[in-house]
Amino acid sequence: MKHLLSATTGLALLISADAALANRVFVTNERSNDVTVIDGETFEVIGTYPVGNRPRGITISPDGTELYVCASDDNLVRVFDPNTMEELHTLPSGPDPELFVLHPSGNPLFIANEDDNIVTVVDTETHQVLAEVPVGVEPEGMGVSPDGAVVINTSETTNMAHFIDTETFEITANVLVDSRPRFAQYTADGSKLYVTSEIGGTVSVIDPATQQITKKISFEIPGVLPEAIQPVGARVTSDGTKLFVALGPANRVAVVDARTDEVTDYLLVGQRVWQLAFSPDEKWLYTTNGNSNDVSIIDVEANEVVRSVQVGQQPWGVVVAPD
Repeated sequence: MKHLLSATTGLALLISADAALANRVFVTNERSNDVTVIDGETFEVIGTYPVGNRPRGITISPDGTELYVCASDDNLVRVFDPNTMEELHTLPSGPDPELFVLHPSGNPLFIANEDDNIVTVVDTETHQVLAEVPVGVEPEGMGVSPDGAVVINTSETTNMAHFIDTETFEITANVLVDSRPRFAQYTADGSKLYVTSEIGGTVSVIDPATQQITKKISFEIPGVLPEAIQPVGARVTSDGTKLFVALGPANRVAVVDARTDEVTDYLLVGQRVWQLAFSPDEKWLYTTNGNSNDVSIIDVEANEVVRSVQVGQQPWGVVVAPD
């Protein structure tokens, strides 16, 4: 699927191809089957590019040379040059890939296959499947420990966080969490693991050393029905001071003091906020808002929404190119 770039958006991206890739923001649009590229300095849209059918999960290699997209309805991971958005190759993914996570080294890629109840492990260099790890029913959320030793998968129907050894590809622990876990996020020092539960309305705080839940974070927003508060995407600052949690149809991002795991604020963003990503310097946090077809940009230090950028139809995933 080599793409012919449009005269306007393609020219803009090609002109900027020699410029620094850092801070370029890539957003998958689930319904319009494309990726919107945003300049992280000006917050202007650079272009929008077709990437396959029903793109959801998205990530980028540590060196910024390969952009990975879960083309869920193609049953493939499509890999693009992030400078030109030309497709480089595809990776086998198993059926209905939704979310994935790269090992910190950039290889392998761990992919959640919702329909088959497995995590597929793919070598990003040889493009071969290394393992298929049976997990719970409807796996979705993926996370990886900072040292790359453990990958976390969350199964939506089994309501578990599965700890997978990245050397043996064996499950070493299963932790029962609240209903419909959606995302897993470690702190940068590896001392905590946060798992969001969409229907349960909580975030479980897990000690990775003991695989025990130490706390559950809950949310209350005046004027918002409890059933509308659905934790999905989550990101924590590298200094371990702030956790941001997307609350779905509540149209809010919760700000949590990650030292105490107490909620300190709620930020009003677009409709049905789903996934989150920091800029490399963590000055900005980008949110995908699926029902308002936009991205909200949050000033991380000020806890303030500073901009909204229109993207494609039903934005789902977001990643920012590394420095």
